[in-house]
Amino acid sequence: MTFTRRHFLQTSAAVAATTALPAQAQVKTGGKLPFKYAYSPISWGTNIEEAVRIGSKLGFPGVEPFRHNVLNYLDRPLELKKLMDSQNIRMVTCSNGGGGNFTTNFYDPALVDKSVSDHIAFARTFIKPFGYCRHFKMNMGPRPKGYDTTDEQIKRCADAMNRIGKETIKDGLKLAPHPHVNSLVQTQHEVDLLMKETDPAYVGMCADFAHLVLGGIVVEELFEKYWPRVTAIHYKSAPSRLRYNREVAVPRSGPEAGGHYWFRAMSDHDSGGVDFPSLQKFLIEKNYSGWVTLDYDASMIHRASTMESLLNAEKRYMEDVLKVDMQANMTGFN
Repeated sequence: MTFTRRHFLQTSAAVAATTALPAQAQVKTGGKLPFKYAYSPISWGTNIEEAVRIGSKLGFPGVEPFRHNVLNYLDRPLELKKLMDSQNIRMVTCSNGGGGNFTTNFYDPALVDKSVSDHIAFARTFIKPFGYCRHFKMNMGPRPKGYDTTDEQIKRCADAMNRIGKETIKDGLKLAPHPHVNSLVQTQHEVDLLMKETDPAYVGMCADFAHLVLGGIVVEELFEKYWPRVTAIHYKSAPSRLRYNREVAVPRSGPEAGGHYWFRAMSDHDSGGVDFPSLQKFLIEKNYSGWVTLDYDASMIHRASTMESLLNAEKRYMEDVLKVDMQANMTGFN
């Protein structure tokens, strides 16, 4: 399959004419998709127990916490695994983040070595004990003072990713760095340089549709260039006017610099920045077998509502628009 913007435009037109295309693609798998859906518990803070309970209630087979969600379990991961097992839910991976003396700076020569060792230790002591995780999704830390990056800084980050990935792969964890607005790697040039300077044997990529669009990266074109490197997928969208956006859309500073309040859920009326029917169809055709995480944070919760309600609305969207067989694909992790 030649994966081009023209293909996507043609597919989008066809999907607009009929919603049967994703359903037809699913027929090949008998209703069972090759990938599984998860959700982010970021809006629950450290109350990971409640986040797991709600996810299990909604039928999600997987949960993808950040490090700050599991601070209470950093030294006892098997207790958290036992809790998740009791709720018939699996940890997809655990992203990096704050808490304690943990460093996420990958551009400052004085901090890179500690950042590398911190991440290797976290993957080895917390994620590996779960036994079934297959990737380590991680953000690449802050942008430098003054905001703009240099190629030297991106190459320094790439070297760090190689060093981490060479170790985590020994534990069965493919490294999946996450391009993210207002982080060290957010633009097309920065992603291209990171991919060029990292070894695909150790380093993949987490493709978050919203962050790609907000960073000026066309999702369809990124897939065309780097599909073999895509290790994990995050579903969330961006405003409709940003479809095929090629510039960083968010402010350079302030509370919206990281994308908050620019993110859209699939079911939101202004979610056209991402063509979910076409992208879902592509994942099915490519037999993508990783996780698709609904990576939704508190800024996406509608006024006077809850994350549980938002995730329920997303399930209806997946059933009505993406034609997902919910019974086959949203019950437990087996």
